[in-house]
Amino acid sequence: MKAKEFYSAGLYLRLSRDDSAMDADSGRTESISIGSQRELLRSFVRSRRDMEIYDTYVDDGYSGINFVEVR
Repeated sequence: MKAKEFYSAGLYLRLSRDDSAMDADSGRTESISIGSQRELLRSFVRSRRDMEIYDTYVDDGYSGINFVEVR
């Protein structure tokens, strides 16, 4: 019998251009889009019997708009 495959998933969350301005006075620790992405991806992985979350990687505050090449 073939062993069932099991996957460890790395969740990658990236700031949306539409949510690039965070209000320091709001008390938010992360952007709205990051929170939404986190919940969507967690929900997907929970719905799968062959997956578990290994780690979550977050680029909150960085987007393609403000990407700077490091040399």
